[in-house]
Amino acid sequence: MGSQEPPGQFGRMRVLIVEDCEDEALLLTHELSRAAADVCWKRVDSAEAMRLALDESEWDLVISDHAMPSFSSDAAYEVLQRCGKDIPFIIYSGHINENAALTAMAKGVHDFVEKGNWRRLLPVVRRELKTVSEARARQRAENRLHRVVNFDHLTGLPSRAVFHEQAEALLEGRGAGAGATLLFLDVDRFMRINNTFGYAVGDSLVRQVAVRLQETISERAILTRFGHDDFVLLEPAAPTPESARAFAARVTQAFAQPFRLHGREFFLTLSIGGCSYPQDGADIDRLLVNAESAMFLAKRAGRNNFQFYVRDLNSASAERLEMETALRRAVRQGELMLHYQPSVDLASGRITGVEALVRWKHPTLGMVPPDKFIPLADETGLIGEIGQWVLFEACAQTKRWHDAGMAGLKIAVNVSAVQFRKGELTRVVAEALAKTGLPSSCLDLEITETVLMQEADATIATLNELKAMGVCISVDDFGTGYSSLAYLKRFPIDTLKIDKSFLRDVTSDAHNAAIVHTVIALARSLDLESIAEGVETREQLDFLRVEGCDRIQGFYFSRPLAPQALCEFMRGAPVLA
Repeated sequence: MGSQEPPGQFGRMRVLIVEDCEDEALLLTHELSRAAADVCWKRVDSAEAMRLALDESEWDLVISDHAMPSFSSDAAYEVLQRCGKDIPFIIYSGHINENAALTAMAKGVHDFVEKGNWRRLLPVVRRELKTVSEARARQRAENRLHRVVNFDHLTGLPSRAVFHEQAEALLEGRGAGAGATLLFLDVDRFMRINNTFGYAVGDSLVRQVAVRLQETISERAILTRFGHDDFVLLEPAAPTPESARAFAARVTQAFAQPFRLHGREFFLTLSIGGCSYPQDGADIDRLLVNAESAMFLAKRAGRNNFQFYVRDLNSASAERLEMETALRRAVRQGELMLHYQPSVDLASGRITGVEALVRWKHPTLGMVPPDKFIPLADETGLIGEIGQWVLFEACAQTKRWHDAGMAGLKIAVNVSAVQFRKGELTRVVAEALAKTGLPSSCLDLEITETVLMQEADATIATLNELKAMGVCISVDDFGTGYSSLAYLKRFPIDTLKIDKSFLRDVTSDAHNAAIVHTVIALARSLDLESIAEGVETREQLDFLRVEGCDRIQGFYFSRPLAPQALCEFMRGAPVLA
């Protein structure tokens, strides 16, 4: 007992001792304290007592004497096996021969230690505790992975993938003539809550929304969170269009009561789109598309209402609904891409920057023109998410070009009104630069004149923050808005970008020519750079040279190009003559 074993490395050990002598058990636990700072133990000496102990508590180890008047290590090990728990079992006895010990270990007993041999017992205990600790760590990691893959981290609802599997199984199990209802629910104007009270409050409310929906649906219904404030549910208890409408009304009524959080009341409404199985879709994918389309119709009808999917919508409305739904999927599924249009310095004739332009490659429609999907992105609020993706992707691509030998190339990225209003632009830009490693001086943010003049004082504060980071600021489409010159002097901008509409007839329309001349002169007087976009002819180029424009951008020099095509074009691009 005078062993000099190192102090225990485990914080707590829970050991079930199978021993008929109380004093032996006390002596054993005293020695076990060398392997753990806190030894929690219980002594049993019968099969029934051991069964109860295994049922009532969790144990790290079972240490058993071999031969007791009415119990044995063989019988104790059988009890452990029958309970189904994987707990290391150690025989600690002076009354078992080597052959019996080896036989027991062949059955699955983890080890045998002769009673009183503390030098051997403690290393064995430490080894088994380490094994238990590692096994439990693996189990916890597997459980976490299972939760991440199969459950929504915020609400605990089944993940979208699990919902898809469960919904398919439910629909396949419906008998002939049996229907079901799919509802797509969007919480109205939820972004305002996030912007006003912060995302922590928003997340708490999302959890409360999930709970309220769970309280409204039937036991057999399947519910998932489809987006941050979107939910989808499949309700077999509403098998007809009539019962679907009644069910949607019940869900809407459930939201009549306010949500309470931190002493505040929040009244939330839903835009709900619904469709029926099998009338509106024979599988879950088609039902989801149709229900989401109906939800967009509910939003356009003023929000806080339910719209049922209608096949006979007029063709223009139906096309628009489908395009809205497809655009949401495009953002989620990575169908968006960037093309880059070079801008040329007129003094040197060389490419000094490129503008990032988002493109949408639809899986069946092919390339969708920006003027067809950007307005939709604005209306649906997706423009913020798209804009953030564009910023990060454009910065990353430009850094790759720098690393490939094109150091100093600048990237221009458009910033939407939504990104400005959210109040997170400075943080998002800082993150993009930090994560991609692009020098801030090589990022040019393009802001339209209209956005510039909205809440001008707040805009100036944001622009000053961006300028302090070293980012360049351009006013895009200049001349199309109503900027006050007094304000223009206050904005920390670097460049005025002349809208292409003024270049179209600049050589034949005196009015357009006067506007372009004035903008270039204004930029020069304010010590700003001027860029003309939409340059398509030699005559336009010559006019801009005479007027003293600094840079040009347009089809005359290059169309927007995919990254690799632009890289090849730049390597072989001639100096502009």
